[in-house]
Amino acid sequence: MPRTAVDRLAALLPPGFTLGVATAAFQIEGAVDDDGRGPSGWDAFAHSPGTIADGASPDIADDHYHRAEEDLALLSRLGVDAYRLSIAWPRVQPDGRGAWNEKGWAFYERLLDGLLEAGIRPVVTLYHWDTPLPLEEAGGWLSRETAERFSEYAAEAGRRLGDRVDQWITLNEPATVTLNGYALGVHAPGKQLLYEALPSVHHQLLAHGLGVQALRASTDDGKIGITNLHAPVSAKSWRPFDRLHAGLFDAIFNRLFADPILLGRYPRVPWIAKRNFAPLLDAVRPGDLELIQQPLDFYGLNYYYPVRIGAGAGPAAGAPTGHHRRVAALKRLPFHLADFPEFPRTGFGWPIAPAHLGTLLVQMRDRYGDTLPPILITENGASFPEPASTDGPIDDSERIDYLAAHLESALDSVAPGGPAEGVELAGWFVWTLLDNFEWAAGYTQRFGLVHVDFDTLERTPKASFEWLRQLTAARERTAA
Repeated sequence: MPRTAVDRLAALLPPGFTLGVATAAFQIEGAVDDDGRGPSGWDAFAHSPGTIADGASPDIADDHYHRAEEDLALLSRLGVDAYRLSIAWPRVQPDGRGAWNEKGWAFYERLLDGLLEAGIRPVVTLYHWDTPLPLEEAGGWLSRETAERFSEYAAEAGRRLGDRVDQWITLNEPATVTLNGYALGVHAPGKQLLYEALPSVHHQLLAHGLGVQALRASTDDGKIGITNLHAPVSAKSWRPFDRLHAGLFDAIFNRLFADPILLGRYPRVPWIAKRNFAPLLDAVRPGDLELIQQPLDFYGLNYYYPVRIGAGAGPAAGAPTGHHRRVAALKRLPFHLADFPEFPRTGFGWPIAPAHLGTLLVQMRDRYGDTLPPILITENGASFPEPASTDGPIDDSERIDYLAAHLESALDSVAPGGPAEGVELAGWFVWTLLDNFEWAAGYTQRFGLVHVDFDTLERTPKASFEWLRQLTAARERTAA
């Protein structure tokens, strides 16, 4: 992107706006057997035959656990305000209960200290999908006990790290955990329960509420929020059943997770599926919704693409996971994800629709009004086909265009006179710093600003890395 274009985008950034990058522990750390780390549910899932697109293992990933100083140097060079990382729960508490692993905590203490020394604010996610395996085997998020164990873990994290963390995120994308992990089975723990997966919604939200309380009790520092995946949902046509099922998907994907946190209640469900929600209501106990609706300092929003829904079964291709398998659970759904032929696509096959990020911000404002805290876009990014190895920087102009268009759409939407005026947009985090283990897609999808050769683990910044570095520098020039 020419400097003039970067300067123009930087001029749109309001004072105090956070520019950051995000990662997740399981996707980059590797070192799965090192220094007392216990196995996670995702370790077990990834080593089951047929679960990972390229049959790859997460055991090494980017080896960030042993290369953290190298990655800190990249972050410092990038010049971002904040770095969103996650703590691997099984690295600091292998069984998910009981004894703490001091070597695991020491790794994160060193990492946070390195960030602060570089002038980068740590944004810490407590749970980014790596449930300690003993807890998963005892029921995982289908069990209320997991929420209680999470509260103890959150309290310990606050006690040990609270003086170094700028912002806490309790959970990452509980919607994805429920839908992909418990309902459809394309993510860990690989269950295909459909509506019987709904207790995992309530127990994750309960963990969030208990986690917020635990953090506030154990540390006086750091703002607290949650992050969820959201998408504007539309119907494939004006036919009544397309519209009904679009409303159902919107309720499940968006409102089921945000409404209890922001409004203190579960949403009304279209009549076509009302009886299917009994497993959720059976999990609710008196006082739970008051626990879930904790005051928040921010609400994290992950956005990648819009969703279009049609009635009736359809192909698995284009599902939210981007997974290659046609799983049986998808074929049992009464609706399908329809195509967006009008938009170009990422390497994952996701439609590139930056204007829909603005639409999503409008929906959040209209649905939640004064209860909506400041919004952080905690993930936004795209994968594109790139070589496994490289002799120099990769010219990933498609990624630059994607990121610039989405950031501009968000900023324009919330600007005075914009369609989402009134939303306080506090920051934007690129997904992701490094090419990594992309869950069920293995190493087939590269989202990183930095290319990683998974044979040698050599890091090579891409053109998009330089673009973001220029944007952070241009923001400083604009401010001056």
